[in-house]
Amino acid sequence: MSKKIVVIGGGPGGYVAAIRAAQLGAESHIVEKGNLGGTCLNVGCIPTKALLHTAELFHAVRFGENIGLKGDITVDWPVLMKRKASVVRRLVGGVGGLLKANGVTVHKGTGALVGALSVKITGEKEEMLTADAIILATGSIPVKLNFPGADLPGVIDSTDALSLAKLPESLALIGGGVIGIEFAALFASLGSKVTVVELMPEILPGIDPELAITLKKSLQKLGVTFLNGAKLESVSEKAGGLSAKVLLGNEMQEITAETVLVAVGRRAYTDGAGLEAAGVKMERGKVIVDDHYQASLQGLYAIGDCNGITMLAHAASHQGITAVEHALGHGQAGHAQPIVPACIYTSPEIAAVGMTEDKAKELGIAYKKGVFPLAGNGKSMIEEGEAGFIKILAGEKYGEILGVHMIGPRVTEMIGEATLAMRLEATVDELITTIHAHPTVSESIGEAAMAVHDQAIHWPPGMKNR
Repeated sequence: MSKKIVVIGGGPGGYVAAIRAAQLGAESHIVEKGNLGGTCLNVGCIPTKALLHTAELFHAVRFGENIGLKGDITVDWPVLMKRKASVVRRLVGGVGGLLKANGVTVHKGTGALVGALSVKITGEKEEMLTADAIILATGSIPVKLNFPGADLPGVIDSTDALSLAKLPESLALIGGGVIGIEFAALFASLGSKVTVVELMPEILPGIDPELAITLKKSLQKLGVTFLNGAKLESVSEKAGGLSAKVLLGNEMQEITAETVLVAVGRRAYTDGAGLEAAGVKMERGKVIVDDHYQASLQGLYAIGDCNGITMLAHAASHQGITAVEHALGHGQAGHAQPIVPACIYTSPEIAAVGMTEDKAKELGIAYKKGVFPLAGNGKSMIEEGEAGFIKILAGEKYGEILGVHMIGPRVTEMIGEATLAMRLEATVDELITTIHAHPTVSESIGEAAMAVHDQAIHWPPGMKNR
C-alpha cells in the first residue's frame, strides 16, 4: 500500500515536493489557498523579472545612441502589466497541468495541522486528511514596519508594487537588500526618480562588498540616490504625493515622492498552521528542522521560507525533494549545507555561490583570490558590461573552489557552472582546463581561475584588477 503525503502550500517548494512524492509512488495531495506557484510565481520572482526584462530593453534603446539606436520610445504601462499577468497566468496553469499529469490531488483552501499527522482544510469545503508525512511549505510574507503614516495611500509593499495603476514619477524605496535593489533598478530604468533608504552602511548586506559597490555605482549612473545608514521615521501626506522623514546620522532629511515602497525583507509565514498547538519547536516564527528538513514532530517536514534557512525559490524546491525522499525512504543522506547559488536580476546582474572573503577570514580559512575584469572579455564589451568582474576564491593549499562572485551581463545564467564545480569539489585547475566557448561571457570563469595563479591570459600582468 502506497504512503500518503500531504503538502501544505503550492509554491516552488510545495508543488515540486508533491510531484516528487507522486513520482516515488506515493498518494500525493497538495493544499493551496491561493493560486498555485506561491509568492515566487505570482508576486515575486516571475512577475518582477517580466518587468525587469522590459526595463532593460527600454533603457538600452533609450540610451542606445552609442550602439546605433536612435528614436523616441515610451513605456506603455498598461500593456506591460498585461504582459506580466499573461506570463504569470500561463505559468500558474502550467503548474496545475503538471500536478494533474502526475496524479496529484489539489485541495483549494487553508491547511492547518490537527493532532499528529492530520490536516484540516478550510476553504470551498471543509476536509480532513490524515497522512504518513506532511510537508509544510507555507512560504513567507513581506516584513511590515510600524511607523507613523504606514497605512497612508501610496505606502506600498513589494506585492503592491507589481500591480500599480501607473508608473510612479518618483519613489522612496525603504530597504537596500535584494528585493529593494531589484525594484530600484526596475523603476529607475523605466524613468522613475528613485531614492533608496538603507539602515546598513552599504546596500546588499551579505553580498560580496565589491559586487555591491560596483552595482551601486551603476545604479547611481541611472539616477538612483542612496541614503545609507539612514532610518525611516515617518511618512505624511504632502501636496502631490508623500513626504518621508528619514534620520541620517543626527540629521533629519525629507524625501518627497509619489510612492513609498517598503521592501525590508520577508518573514516566515506559519500563522494559523496549528504548529504551536502541536508542540512543534519554533524560533521567531520559523520552524526548526534537521538535516532532512524534518521538524521536531516525527513525520512533519518544513521546507522553503517557513524554515528560514535559505529564502530562495530554488532552495525551497531542493528542500522539497530532499524532504519527500527522506519521508519515503529514499536519499537517506542529510543535506545540512547544500551549495545554493544566489542571483540578483539588476543591470548588471549579480550572481554568487559559496563563501565571501569576509566569511573566509571569519572562519580562518587560508585562500587565494583570482579576479578577472570583464573589460578583458569581448562579449561583455559588446553587451556594455565592462565594469563587471568575476572573482574566484580557492583554498590556498589544494585550490578547491570556496566561492565564486560575479557581476556583469548574463552572470545569473553562468552561476550554474560554478555551483556544479563546487558540488563536485573541483579545483581551479579543473576550471582552467575546461574549454569555454568563444565569444562568451563565461570564458571569464576560466580567466578568473587562471588569475588565482596570476596567469590570466586576457589581462596584462601587474595591472590592477581588484
